[in-house]
Formats: sequence, structure tokens, C-alpha cells
Amino acid sequence: MASSAQDLKANMDPSVKPGDDFWLYAVGGWLKANPLDKQHAENGAFTDLEELNNDRIKELIMKYAEKQMPQGTDGQKIGALYRLYMDSVSRNKMGYEPIKPYLKQVREVKTREELLKLMCDFDAKGFNTAPFGIGLSLNPFNSSEYMIGGGHGGASLPQEYYANPNEQQKKTVEAKKALFKDFFKMVGYSEKEAQKKMEAEWAIEHAIGIKTLNQVESRNPMATIHIMPWQQLLNDFKGIDWEGYRDALGMPKDIDQVNISQLEPLHEVEKIMANTSLDDLKSYVELQIIRSYSGFLSDAFEDRAFEAQKAISGVQEQQPRWKRAVATISGSLGETIGKLYVQEYFPESSKQRVVRLVKDLQQAFEDRLNENTWMSDSTKAKALEKLHAMHINVGYPDKWEDMEKFVDIRENENLVENFIRITQEARAAMFRKYWHQPVDKTRMVCTPQTVNAFYHPLFNSINFPAAILQPPFFDVNADYASNYGAIGVVMGHEMTHGFDDQGCQFDKDGNLKNWWTADDKTNYDQRTKVIADWFSEQEAVPGLKVNGQKTLGENVSDNGGLKIAYRAYENRMKQEPLSNIEGFTPAQRFYLAYARVWACNSTPEYTAMLVNSDVHSPARIRVMAALPMIDTWYDAFGIKQGDKMFIPKEKRALVW
Repeated sequence: MASSAQDLKANMDPSVKPGDDFWLYAVGGWLKANPLDKQHAENGAFTDLEELNNDRIKELIMKYAEKQMPQGTDGQKIGALYRLYMDSVSRNKMGYEPIKPYLKQVREVKTREELLKLMCDFDAKGFNTAPFGIGLSLNPFNSSEYMIGGGHGGASLPQEYYANPNEQQKKTVEAKKALFKDFFKMVGYSEKEAQKKMEAEWAIEHAIGIKTLNQVESRNPMATIHIMPWQQLLNDFKGIDWEGYRDALGMPKDIDQVNISQLEPLHEVEKIMANTSLDDLKSYVELQIIRSYSGFLSDAFEDRAFEAQKAISGVQEQQPRWKRAVATISGSLGETIGKLYVQEYFPESSKQRVVRLVKDLQQAFEDRLNENTWMSDSTKAKALEKLHAMHINVGYPDKWEDMEKFVDIRENENLVENFIRITQEARAAMFRKYWHQPVDKTRMVCTPQTVNAFYHPLFNSINFPAAILQPPFFDVNADYASNYGAIGVVMGHEMTHGFDDQGCQFDKDGNLKNWWTADDKTNYDQRTKVIADWFSEQEAVPGLKVNGQKTLGENVSDNGGLKIAYRAYENRMKQEPLSNIEGFTPAQRFYLAYARVWACNSTPEYTAMLVNSDVHSPARIRVMAALPMIDTWYDAFGIKQGDKMFIPKEKRALVW
């Protein structure tokens, strides 16, 4: 384990006191040694694994990209898609020709009814032209059954960007509007025409966006559930041709009920469809066509979209074409690539070791629940039931879904036409496999090559794909103190999502159902308010603070994850004691490993963007604000009153 300790030392800045700035103390050396490059707005563990993934998946793809394979085989699909994406000569020669026929259809429309039908037909092709939609979903009150979910579209940003934008949000809006105007120019419109069409599209987007729930309001599950019979949908929202939309997308006709997420913006869509001029509606539809598949046109479109991203996130240089190709193929043929990925990079032995870690975390959570002093026995029993009922998915699915076997990639057609077929087949496969079938809650909700981890409230499942089960998250060569501090906290974090401010509203079966006594829920809300208020004090960039209510679920889960993982580490220490290594106690290695997971440099623009549009706190704050709430961190590093990060014990949050 000496190398692990040496890595920790190299990452640190020992000139900083741990109680004054644990971030710099733990990872100051790493921050200096790993400055941002031009291709990233943020670096760190997630970025490093994404880059490793890029190399690995490219290696897998190249086995098929350099030879012709029989039509319809996995190798043919992968190879053909890669060659099509990388063929810049053909793509640049075509320009925007692949979408020209669709734009022409819109321009030739003479009536509102004609345009409405076209919106539905084009939505079926993946153009996102209808500012409304329905699709396969789960019944939140009975998550063992599939149902149809629906709602509004049209707004490309959260509500705050339209209603009362701050400086970063204003810059994002301006960058998007400039991009949209240029997109219109790039498909043949004059400067004046493009300006007019952009303003028309933005007026529609703004009208819908301002009526949507803001990011805090939308965290309340009950605020986004409105289940009604299919006939009521037809009656209450007469301004939308739901049956025409259903039929255009090839959905089954035997829909008996539907869950509409938000009513007010959908009524706004009705008004827009009825009252907005035909020309303005056509502008809206045209832009959605351009935006939907701009990444598959000539370099000019990708380059212009990157310029907007540059203004929004501060990134300086576009990713090379091959990385964009890898991301596209891994996203569209996710399971096909995933099967190859785990064969090559995630052995069964790694899976079993991680499963043990998860079981250790479950036991630690159970210990903490049993010792809980603020919760009644009846609620505690329900919490324990939910914990034990959690489905655990590690590395890759126990059984593959085989959703991509009918995907047809034709190399004699352009990327747009191929992706239209991919979109249509993905939808058809979902209905073919799931409609009127029981819900399999053991199903993994992500591909193995995803660098992330997930909790699914309706499945009550935790998911740890293979791609994140690598250093610095999980290291087969590191001792368990470091692994509990890294991947262990991630596991505890995902478990705690089942009990955060949203997850705690779902029962052990994944149904939205209250299992709390009134007193316990009041007590819970008071305890989580401590976390919300504390994080709202944290300044991410000068003049911009974290929204503690918006990020509450993630911050509660970090708090719980740290405590649960540390308890798992303590339990293991009783069985397999660890020694100090090069001056670091096992407890110190736990917290240093946690900080290493969040070590990253980022542009101020990117950090501001995260604060404005993400439910996660920025990485630095996930260390600097999370740890002062954890008693055992104080013990590990001798943090005392007078240290800058010190918080009196009575002000520390105690939830899970």
C-alpha cells in the first residue's frame, strides 16, 4: 500500500492546515500538477475516466471500423456508423443537404393544420419539432406497471433563464440566440430574415419556459404528477392533436390513462399553437430540425455550436472528431458497445469485490438506522424494509435487454437518415418489449461504459456501472480505507438518495407513498433544512452562491454517504485492522481518498453554469461544505475550534 500513500502525498499541499482548507490540503498538489487543458472546461476523476473510456471504446470500435462485416451484425453497425461519422469529406460536401428536404416541407406548408401534422411526423423522426409529447413511462403510484407520460417541450433551458436570469444565465441566453440566428443563416436565410426567425422562435420558447416550474419547485414529485384518463387529456387539451401524435409515433391505441407532468406550460403550448402566426410557428419548427441533427451535418454546424459552448462554459478547444464519434456511437449503440466493453475491461472478480463493498455499505446503513434516536420505531421499520429491498446492479446487467438487435445502419445513406431509423427503432423496441408487460425492477438503468452511478426511485435500485469502478473511485491495489472513502462514499451516496428529500417519498416498492409519521417527517425536514441553509451560504464563484434547496438531495446524499461509508470502514477495521502508512492513519486515508474523487480544476464559467443549471454542488464545495458536518472528520485530523472550517457540533446536520 506504500504506492497508495505516496499518491496521496503527491496530491496534497502539506503547507495548508487541514482544518483551514481541506480541499487545498488534500488535493492542492494535484490541482497544480493537473492544469486545465484546452479541450475541457473541467478536469478531474470523471474527466480522466471519460478519456480512458474514449481510448478503450475507440479500440473496440476500430476492430470493426477497418473491415467490412456482414450486414446487420453488431460489428457492421459499429464500423459503418464510425466510418460515416468520420467521413468529413462527404459530410462537408453535403453541407446541410441531409435536412434540406425536411426544411423544404416546412417552408411549403400553407395551413396551421398541415404544420401540426408535420410537427408530429417529424417528432417521430427525432426532430423534436412538437412542443409537446407523450412516451412510455412508469406509474409513480404503482411502479410495477407501465403507463404513458407526457407534457410540454419547447424550452431548452430551466425556467430561471427566462424569468429572472443572473449574469451567467443572461450570457447563456445571448450565446444561444446568436447560435440560433447563425443556424438560420447557414440554411440560406439573409441576416434580416435570420434575425426575425430567431426572435420568433425565441418568443415561443420564452413563453413556454417562463410558465414551467423552476428547479426547486420541480423537485417536488407531486408537483409533476397529474394522472388522468386518456379521454380527459383529449378534452382538457383540445388544442393538441394527441391521437394524431400517438399514431405518427406508432404508439399503441389502447392507452387508457396518461400522466401529464405540468399543466400550465402545456396550456401555454395550446395558446401558442392557436394564436401564433403560421410563419412564426414555421420558424420554430425549422430551428428544431436544424438543432436536432446539426451534429451530423458539415463541420460548419459543429464548429458554430462549439463556439456557443465556448461562450457558455469557457472551454477553449473542440474535442477531436474521433472522440465525438465514440461518444455518439456509445450513446446510440450503448448496449452493443457495453457487451464488448465488459468482456474486455471488467472481469467477474472485480464485480464480486464491489458487490461485497455494497453489502458492507448496506450493513453500515442498517447499523446507523438501528441507532437512530430521532425516528419512531414504526418509521424506522419502514426505512429498514426499504434498505433491504434495494436492488443492486454492479458493473453490467445480469441480463441484457437486446434493444438494438433490429437497428439498421446503412452505409449508403447519410448520418441523419441513419439516426432517424435509430430513433424510430428505439421507440418501437421499448413498446415491443415493455408495453403490457410487468416491470422488471432489477433492470440496470445505464450502460456499463457510463462514468457515473445512479439511484432509481421507482425501481428502488442502485446502479454502479463498470466504467466508474476504476481508480480513483475503486482501486484493486488500494486498501479498503481508501476504497471506502472513494467508491464507498459514492455507494452510500446512492443509497441515501432513497432517503433524501425526494427519495424518502417513495416506499420500498418504488411507489410514491407516504411511509412516515407526521412527527418524523417534520423532524426530518428540520434536519435537512440545516443542510439546505448551510449550502446556501457557500459561494461558488464571486457573487454566485449555491442554491441549498435545489441541491438538497445531492447534499443530503453526500452527508449520508460519508457517514455510512465511514461506518462500513469502522466495521471492517474490527475484523481486519489496518496500520498507519507513511504517517497517515486509516481514517485519514479515508477522507483523503474522498477529497481526491472531487479534485478538479474548472473554468469560472463552467462552475457558474453548474450552479445555475445542476442539482449538484460544485466539486470543491462537495468537500469544503460537506466535511465540516461530519464528526469523524474532525477526529481524524484533529480539527478544533479556531480552525476556519470548524462548525460547533450542535450546528452539524444529523440526518442519516
